[in-house]
Order: sequence, then structure tokens, then C-alpha cells
Amino acid sequence: MQKKKKNTIVWLEFELLKKFPEVIQGVFWNLPLGERDDPTHPQKALEVLGLSKGVKLKQCHKDNILKVKTVAAVDHYDDYDGMVTQEKEVGLIIRHADCQGTIFYDPVQKVLGNVHCGWRGSVRNIYQKMVRMMETTYGSSPKDIVVCIGPSLGPHNAEFKHYENELPPSFWPHQTHPTYFDFWEISKRQLLECGIREEHLEIARICTFDEGYSYRRNKRTPHHGTIVALSN
Repeated sequence: MQKKKKNTIVWLEFELLKKFPEVIQGVFWNLPLGERDDPTHPQKALEVLGLSKGVKLKQCHKDNILKVKTVAAVDHYDDYDGMVTQEKEVGLIIRHADCQGTIFYDPVQKVLGNVHCGWRGSVRNIYQKMVRMMETTYGSSPKDIVVCIGPSLGPHNAEFKHYENELPPSFWPHQTHPTYFDFWEISKRQLLECGIREEHLEIARICTFDEGYSYRRNKRTPHHGTIVALSN
């Protein structure tokens, strides 16, 4: 990932998505949902990326995906963990702490998605649901879809003491050592099984715990935000 800065706001961009100039992207550290004047508020992050409209979700650690159509300003929707659109100049805003914020882009059909995926989303395989929705709704082919997974909890800090009750047996081979799991590799496997090409997959492999921006580590931390949009 590449670091970018404008005024006091710093964000990261995926190298893989830089091949597509129509994609506007930013992964922002510490994106609190505070007052409008806070420079790291989502509205400010949208403005830094040259956007005035966006969609923000009340995420629920499930696998519901919103089809975004007309957007007036910064619209809010309850009980979704992903969204997908062909609309232009609309920022898809995903909040995350240790969970994965993941961008999906089909450059052929010009379809864009953004997903919040924690361990419960992985168990439900929300990534497969996004790929299938892009296929059935927009005519996307998995071989064309580019997927980028941002900073999230890494394999040496993702401990699940009760994994036998929480995680399916198919996840168990991805233990790095007893009770610790590599969700970067779990996500990679799920995406490849959906037909995503390995060369179309970028995983940041930046651990939020190691970087100090972690709910699991600090028990309280501002959310991070992944914002992505299509330009006109």
C-alpha cells in the first residue's frame, strides 16, 4: 500500500487499484464518528477524496449486502455489512477496527463493492456472497474482479480460545500456533474458491494490533475507514 497525505489527513491506497484511474480510494486510520468539524470525520475524508456524497452502514457482523442506487448526501442504512454499486461519485464507507475492510472492483462491468468482514463475516462467507451478487446482478465474471483487503488483525494476534465452538473445521488448518488463526489466508482461500484470480488479489498484511490501532489491543479505539468510489 502507498501512503498519501493532504493537509493533516493521511490515508493509504492499494497498489492494485491504482491501475484503474476511475477508482477513487482511501484507507483512513482513526476515522471517528464525531463532530462534523473533526478533520477525520467521514465527511472530511470524502472531501479529501473529492467526493460530496456517500453511503455509511450500521454494520452488524452478518452478510447482508446493500445495492446502492440514488444517493442524496451521506445516507445511512441499518443492518448491512457490504454494499455494491455502479453509481458514480458516491463514496462507499466501511468502518472497521480489527476487521477487514475489503474493496471489490470489476473493471469490465464497472461495478464497485465495499465489505466489512470480521470473523463472523468470514464464517458466513460474506465474500462469496459479494462475488455471487456481482455475478447475478451486474453480469460480472469472477476472473475479472479485483479484491483488496486492508489493514486488519494479523495471524499472530487473532486468538480464538473457543475456536471449536466459533469457527468451522475448514478454518482450523489455518492456525499459526494453538488458538491463533490467519484470517488473511482464510480470506484468500475463500476468494480463490469463488474464482478470483490470485494476481487480482492484494492483501495489505498490516496488522492493526501491531500498529497500535486495535480494539482487541486497546479495548477502545476510533474506527478506521475504507472509502471507495467511481469517478465520472
